[in-house]
Amino acid sequence: MTHPQTNHPMVEAISQVLLGKTDTVSLAVCAFLSEGHLLIEDVPGVGKTTLAQALAQAVGGTFRRIQFTADMLPADITGVSIWHPSAQQFEHHPGPIFANIVLADEINRAPPRTQSALLEAMSETQVSVAGTPRPLPRPFMVVATQNAAEHYGTYPLPESLMDRFAMRLSIGYPPEEAERRFVGRPAGQDPAAALPQVLTADALDAIRAQIDAVRLDDAVLDYLLRLVTHTRTSADLRIGISPRGAMSLHRAVRAWAFLQGRDYALIDDIKHLAVPVLAHRVATADNRAQGADTQAGIRAIRAILATLEVPL
Repeated sequence: MTHPQTNHPMVEAISQVLLGKTDTVSLAVCAFLSEGHLLIEDVPGVGKTTLAQALAQAVGGTFRRIQFTADMLPADITGVSIWHPSAQQFEHHPGPIFANIVLADEINRAPPRTQSALLEAMSETQVSVAGTPRPLPRPFMVVATQNAAEHYGTYPLPESLMDRFAMRLSIGYPPEEAERRFVGRPAGQDPAAALPQVLTADALDAIRAQIDAVRLDDAVLDYLLRLVTHTRTSADLRIGISPRGAMSLHRAVRAWAFLQGRDYALIDDIKHLAVPVLAHRVATADNRAQGADTQAGIRAIRAILATLEVPL
C-alpha cells in the first residue's frame, strides 16, 4: 500500500529523531493537531518515549513521564491538596498530569481505579482534586504505551478508556539503514532534546482553525457514517463505534487532509485512517481479551472497508 507523503514542518522535524518512521510520525502529528490522544502498543525499545518527547519539543511544550505500576494511586497522577495551617487554606500540589505532553508509560500495569484517573483529563482537559476542578495546560495530549506481548501483571484497558484515544499505533522495528544511523549515536545522547521548536502556540491555534475549516462533502461524510454504522451491525463485533469514535474519525480526517495540503477531505483519507482510529474501539463477539481484540478489530475494520461501496 502506498502511503501519502506529508511534508509539514512538524512531521519533518520529528522524523529526524524517529528515523525511518515517517508514516507513524505523520499519524501521531495528525492525532495531536486534531486534539486527540495516542495509544502506542508495541514491544519495548522501539521509540515510544522518543516520539512523545519529540512531540513536546516540536511545540515548545512541557513533557512529563508517568511510569504506571500496580501500586500507583490516582493522586500520584493528579496531585494532592495539602492543608497549610499558617495560611488557613489548602494548597494544590500538582501531579505529573499537568504538562502539555504526558507519557503514560505501560498504562496497563496500573489498576483500573488509577487508569480511570485519566478519563477526566483526556475528555475534559481538567482534573478534579479534592472536589475542585483544575484545568490542564493547553495544548494537552496523553501518549499512553503498553507492551503488546506482555500480559503478566497487567490490567486490560476498559472500553471507556480505549474510546478516549484518537488513535492506536504500533511503531515497529526500524528499517536497517535507519537503525545503522542511530545505533552509532554517542551513549546517553537524547536525540529529542536537540529538536528545535517548529510551532508556536499562535501558529498551532491558526493550524487548528484551518483544520476546522476543512470540508467534507456529502458523499465523503456519508461514507464515514456508513463505515461507522457497519461496525454496529456487524455479526463479528459485539461493540461497534460510538458517536465519540465517529467524531474522532471526523476530526482526524480533517487534520489528515490539512497535512496533505488540502482544504477538503477525500474518501481515501477515511480509508487511510480507519484502522488506527477505529480498530481499538471495537470488540469482537467471541473474545474479550484485549490483546486478541486489538488484532481482531483490525481485521474487522479492514473487512468492512473491503466491502463498503464507494460512491461514484
